[in-house]
Amino acid sequence: MTTISHYLKNITFSVAISVFSFGVLGAAGARINTTKSIPVGLYWTSSAPVEKGAYVMFCPPHVDVFDEAQERGYIGAGFCPGGYGYMMKRILAAKNDDVSVADDGVRVNGELLPFSAPRKADTAGRPMPLYKADHYTLGNAELLLMSDVSNTSFDGRYFGLVNRSQIKTVIRPVITW
Repeated sequence: MTTISHYLKNITFSVAISVFSFGVLGAAGARINTTKSIPVGLYWTSSAPVEKGAYVMFCPPHVDVFDEAQERGYIGAGFCPGGYGYMMKRILAAKNDDVSVADDGVRVNGELLPFSAPRKADTAGRPMPLYKADHYTLGNAELLLMSDVSNTSFDGRYFGLVNRSQIKTVIRPVITW
């Protein structure tokens, strides 16, 4: 009995240390991405400017397309308005960029983005929403947030533009794979 008790104490202590360590790292700015939206890995929050090309963490706006995304499991629950979890994407278009979203993909300033062709249905066969834009010039507060590494990401081609005020922080990759 002593051996089992000692074993359980060691496991409990190890779990407590792990939880504490993740809490400290999270409070210090560490963020882990496990999705296909940006490269999987460890990121660190940054005070860098919110600009084209940056990886960002944002709260999705409380609108119907995100309600449906959460119901379907595309995004998790969290502390954002609407009960959504934070999302991580890359800013692929910003102020004064011309954006077109069509069946063949997303174009920014006339250039077709890789991995941007929208899927008609998800893996369960449900139709995907599609944000349509034809040569729309982004204003000061508008951002197109997308993946540039995956064609299966739930991103701007489906939910459209996001207001700059939704951005919580810029994140910088520490180690990715």
